[in-house]
Amino acid sequence: MSQPTLRNADIDAVLNEAKEAYVTRNPRSLARYVEATTVMPGGNTRTVLHYAPFPVAMARAEGCRMWDLDGAEYIDFLGEYTAGLYGHSHPVIRAALDRTLNNGISFGASNLTEARFARAVCDRFGLERVRFTNSGTEANMLAISVGRVFTRRSKVMVFYGGYHGAVFGFAGGGSPINAPFDYVVAHYNDIDRTRALIDAHADDLALVILEPMIGSGGCIPASPGFVTMLREQTARIGALLVFDEVMTSRLASGGLQSVLGIRPDLTTLGKYIGGGMSFGAFGGRADIMELFDPRRTDALPHAGTFNNNVLTMAAGLTGLTEVYTAEAAHALNVRGAALRDRLNALCRSADAPVQFTGIGSMLAVHTQRDPITSPEVAAKDDAKLKELFFFDMLANGIWLARRGMMTVSLPIGDAECGRLEAAVQEFLSTRQSLMV
Repeated sequence: MSQPTLRNADIDAVLNEAKEAYVTRNPRSLARYVEATTVMPGGNTRTVLHYAPFPVAMARAEGCRMWDLDGAEYIDFLGEYTAGLYGHSHPVIRAALDRTLNNGISFGASNLTEARFARAVCDRFGLERVRFTNSGTEANMLAISVGRVFTRRSKVMVFYGGYHGAVFGFAGGGSPINAPFDYVVAHYNDIDRTRALIDAHADDLALVILEPMIGSGGCIPASPGFVTMLREQTARIGALLVFDEVMTSRLASGGLQSVLGIRPDLTTLGKYIGGGMSFGAFGGRADIMELFDPRRTDALPHAGTFNNNVLTMAAGLTGLTEVYTAEAAHALNVRGAALRDRLNALCRSADAPVQFTGIGSMLAVHTQRDPITSPEVAAKDDAKLKELFFFDMLANGIWLARRGMMTVSLPIGDAECGRLEAAVQEFLSTRQSLMV
């Protein structure tokens, strides 16, 4: 029998053992899951939260910690997929919500906070105009739609492995439920092939949309040369450049675009900027955004019952201006970068095929040695080893995404980072024989 076959048999046995221990630890989550399957397909209403054999159900949370139905405590290194930057029930934001609730929940009218919040968002991220939505998905839908109207062109360039919301998923190249736009799928960080595709579709290309660091595809930063090429080429052919900063806006006080020194035509936002409430936004150049001005006879419509809901407006404004200041953003991302450096040092010391990618307070684990430059490379991760990492982290009280994504939120300090480092060190040590 060959060595690779022996290794596969070993990791299968260890993974099964880890899953059996997981089931034993979580009987109440299992019962909740079984009950949920009677009213929701697969017991689920948010696909990313499902994993086999069943997902843990959380009962409560505080600060950077959560407790599941069976009483186990976890340090929350997922941070609601970047939306939980403030942790759970931040006292300053909670106080703002309480004050707002005293005056009503939903007005169905303009309110006193939305314009102040809009000004804070525009000033922070260099936007000339902004409009609010309820999710990053909606923000991207509207940004793409107005881009096609503004340019009077139909095609939308996206990137293999990218994700821009529920109906904009390009893992494997696309999804059967994607919004029916005319997509051109390019390859992230591939300057030559992407430039050639832009040339080939120059007459019909309305816009190029990308995350300046792919988030769900594995925290893969765009190279400066790549985004510079996109800015130059879209300007040359009259197409728009759209940065999806729904996740990456947390990586610097002015978003990742401020670090790259690239000004897109439109930016989409979401996640933490709503202060923990449902939120999305899109904005940028005034001449594009003015197409939504209802005073125009040819104004584009943009509805949404909760676009300016008072809870999100209050929480978002408070979080952005009082809590996640420019100084706080810098400190958090320095802390996250230092943590990632220490984790990678552990991997190098163990000579393990494990690495952590990302920027600042966002990171993701990969189970291979090759530099992770694109989602295609990330797809070569050892899936079984990565799954074992996930279950080992849960057993050590570390909460993370099944796909290996993690974030550092404001309440996470040195002690919590030390707990993660210790858990990773234990994984590298106890699972060493399974790594090739």
